[in-house]
Amino acid sequence: MYTVTATDGRAKRAHMTTVHGDIETPVFMNVGTVGAIKGAVSSADLEEIGCQVELSNTYHLHVRTGDKLIHDLGGLGRFMNWRHPILTDSGGFQVFSLTSLRGKIKEEGVTFASHIDGHRIFMGPEESMQIQSNLASTIAMAFDECPPSKAERSYIETSVARTTRWLYRCKAEMERLKSLPETLNPHQMLFGINQGGILEDVRIAHAKEIRSLDLDGYAIGGLAVGETHEEMYRILDAVIPELPKDKPTYLMGVGTPANIVEGIRRGVDFFDCVLPARNGRHGHVYTDKGKLNLWNAKYERDDRPIDEDCGCPTCRMYSRAYLRHLLKANEMLGMRLCVLHNLYYYNHLMERARRAIEEHRYDSFADERIEGYKEFGL
Repeated sequence: MYTVTATDGRAKRAHMTTVHGDIETPVFMNVGTVGAIKGAVSSADLEEIGCQVELSNTYHLHVRTGDKLIHDLGGLGRFMNWRHPILTDSGGFQVFSLTSLRGKIKEEGVTFASHIDGHRIFMGPEESMQIQSNLASTIAMAFDECPPSKAERSYIETSVARTTRWLYRCKAEMERLKSLPETLNPHQMLFGINQGGILEDVRIAHAKEIRSLDLDGYAIGGLAVGETHEEMYRILDAVIPELPKDKPTYLMGVGTPANIVEGIRRGVDFFDCVLPARNGRHGHVYTDKGKLNLWNAKYERDDRPIDEDCGCPTCRMYSRAYLRHLLKANEMLGMRLCVLHNLYYYNHLMERARRAIEEHRYDSFADERIEGYKEFGL
């Protein structure tokens, strides 16, 4: 159940009840592609820093460990000892990103060469739903194609029409799977995905069609893949009003703190991105006053925390100088502490956004954040 508890303009604050626990939105989902956050961050760490939802990838878990094994061990949540909601991506993004390893996209689905060992893998809507059912995630994403944002109109229209047909197949297969006795999560939710590149009319028509399926939620895919920020915001302005207001909205793979703040302003509930963990592994850490590069020599004797106003485990216990020392010494602890800080920053940013919506001051909160991000290059 999804209930909007406060609004401020188009920004919305909501409460979502799932079989694996409640979700307060807007929410940032920490990306654990194969059931772990890169940077030696554990499930206990995620709980400590306020993570609500963990995101993992259907394709990668299927090829690396095997969804059937994970099913036999009780599902992904039990496997990784995460007692909260999990969203699994469908594998559809790999249709876009693994172009050198896949064959022609057909009505039935797509054949890949595994990036691990090269063996052939077929994935279509039914296979994606079966894998996600085995993983027993809280939220399963529909199998789709993410066309290049600047592709020709004819290609995008063909791709979107096929994605729509795939969505109908995903819904039918999920309903079948929920009825099976071996299904671990018969309450699994299904989110459909809006596509259409940067063509407003295609996006709007697709949103109108998929909203008729009365799904558990709706995602906007195919953004942050080469278009400008202005083009992204234009598409969000066009599409979000066409999606159901009583269902959660998810902006896939986005993004920077500025993107997230602007997405919330337009009515987005769910976000995910690899940036905070990836940047943390390289010693780049976020604050409201700028993104620091801890490799910089000016931090060699700096005994302050990354951010004196931050309550994360890293900032409570360690200095910039020590973190720089760990990074230069190639110690994994340095990478881990930086990732922890960045993930805390993102989750805490969402907490502040929720509070600002409740207090009807989101625009001023967002404007202040955006100005700071512009000034300091975030």
